[in-house]
Amino acid sequence: MDVVRQSAQSGRVVIWEESARDGAQAKTLMTPEFRVRLAHETGRVFGADGPRHVVFAAGFPAVCDEEFEAVRQVAAEAEEAVSVAAVCRGALRDVEQAVASVRGSRNARVMVVVPASEAMAQVMVHKTAEQALQGGVDLAKLARDLDDTVAVDICLADASRADASLMSHYAQAMTEAGAGLVVLADTVGAQLPGACRDMFTAVRAGTDEDVVLATHLHNDLGLGLANTLQALAAGVRVVSSSWLGLAERAGIVATEQLLFLLARHAEELLDTDATPWWTAPDLTRLPTIAQMVAQETEVPLSVTTPIVGTGVGTISTGTPFVHPQLFQPYDPTEVLGIQPKVLLTQLASARVINAAATQLGHHLDKEQTRAAMNWVKKRAFRTGRAVVEDAAFADYLDGLVHTGRISA
Repeated sequence: MDVVRQSAQSGRVVIWEESARDGAQAKTLMTPEFRVRLAHETGRVFGADGPRHVVFAAGFPAVCDEEFEAVRQVAAEAEEAVSVAAVCRGALRDVEQAVASVRGSRNARVMVVVPASEAMAQVMVHKTAEQALQGGVDLAKLARDLDDTVAVDICLADASRADASLMSHYAQAMTEAGAGLVVLADTVGAQLPGACRDMFTAVRAGTDEDVVLATHLHNDLGLGLANTLQALAAGVRVVSSSWLGLAERAGIVATEQLLFLLARHAEELLDTDATPWWTAPDLTRLPTIAQMVAQETEVPLSVTTPIVGTGVGTISTGTPFVHPQLFQPYDPTEVLGIQPKVLLTQLASARVINAAATQLGHHLDKEQTRAAMNWVKKRAFRTGRAVVEDAAFADYLDGLVHTGRISA
């Protein structure tokens, strides 16, 4: 049974997770052991239903022997957590390698990339788009003949610049040849949201219900998330993403953002009251996974990164103390398990100073608070750094204790 097709056809959302595979094109490299760990952690977001909600693209086996072995290790060790996929070009040898790398793994998949537009077909395979797409039909048959326990998906590269009617025709033919999913890719990330929705709607209109469409939408114009939401609104239920948005050039949709939005706003975004999950995602796992990926890839989380960034749950000005709900779209502690943290900056108010001092075990009167606030602001401008470290503030307060200007 193809559990991914079953999920999509039942209206459930499936995440095609790309950080180990397309993330490599962001100049990152995950060790085999980390890929296994990441696959397990991603699957745990959905508990026992991980394989029905997550396709983990483990790598591109044709790259080298080491990459082949990395994919094979993930397939062998993470099959209970996710559906493991290998990705390959539309060439016989590559398909054989991809199938071999995941063979024997439960819910194994391969994704074969074939060009869909005239320009991309000429560059990738020196053929017309129709010839390239027919080649995709042949490769779907080939992969199924190699091992009918391995699901095969076909990714149509540069679909955003391809003929929709031609893609419809061959998406149907690929499905009839044994393809589980047909992925439409905005390979260069140049599509606008309205055009993206129109593309999926047009391709869907030319196929029957057996065809299951999926997305792979790049973020070069910063529209990967918006385009993915448009595809979901058009009825697509298999969507690619990557932890921290890691992928070629400007990346693709960030897994943590996509999961968060769908978990919190599914009814509005999907335009349906049907449940999108077999098991709802545990959002409290997102920050830990994002931190894991950041550490492994040396791609830092920034203060402005949504959902999992270093700014989430922080307070540096006074008004949020009075009515925090007015200054946050959700409660980070309740939803994500992120505990609030007071940060001292040049914007610190008396409330912030007192909260920070209390955390360090000191209780200030009005005069002491005013002096401490003046010290924090001067230090920030003197060092040229907005955030004053807790250790430095603790030393300042300890100095006041020793001079008798503050009670211990």
